[in-house]
Amino acid sequence: MKKKRTITNGIILINAFIFLAMFLIGGSGVFRNPVMLLAFGAHFGPLIIEGEWFRLVTSMFIHGGIMHIFFNMYILYIFGNLAEKVYGSYKFLTIYMATGIFASLATLIVNPATLSVGASGAIFGLIGLLFGTGFRKDTPGLLKSITGSTLLPMILINVFLGFTVPSINNAAHLGGLFSGMIFGISTPVLRSYTRHSIWKITFLGSLFIFFSSFASLLMILFG
Repeated sequence: MKKKRTITNGIILINAFIFLAMFLIGGSGVFRNPVMLLAFGAHFGPLIIEGEWFRLVTSMFIHGGIMHIFFNMYILYIFGNLAEKVYGSYKFLTIYMATGIFASLATLIVNPATLSVGASGAIFGLIGLLFGTGFRKDTPGLLKSITGSTLLPMILINVFLGFTVPSINNAAHLGGLFSGMIFGISTPVLRSYTRHSIWKITFLGSLFIFFSSFASLLMILFG
């Protein structure tokens, strides 16, 4: 029986729901309106420094237009399903959230005054995860054929585009990529009871961070 990758599908649905809500509230112009993007949780350094830490998380789930969300969700569907199948739901969500936050922190450091949205930092985290996985000695041989150096051309092309296309947040991409590589190199694919229990705790912590971030955003808007 084919195992369903429920976390990947759930993340895609959350992104789609928020995108639809933005469109219904503000029409197509909402995606070009900085005030509206900020209201939905966009990343903006000055506000984060003032204490709106939740933007490090909420910005991962909003997008700046139909093509932006389409391409991000398409790539997430491919690499998210693969990563969740390899690592399981607990590890997958923890790593997705962690690399997305690292990507947001990289943006905060490199481009503190830039308004930024999108899931690409976390998606690059998954690509980095699978890239690093391919270099572990205990990674099954079949998996190495679709990880490790196989992903190098894609990584190099996207990093090159990040340095040449002004609208791409390369700081987020690199932050997600390198943090994902660290997870890939340091995290065994094979499971054990002890590690499973630890990852379950981090999974619950990731859910808490997600819900508390959006709850904090709502409190700012309606408090």
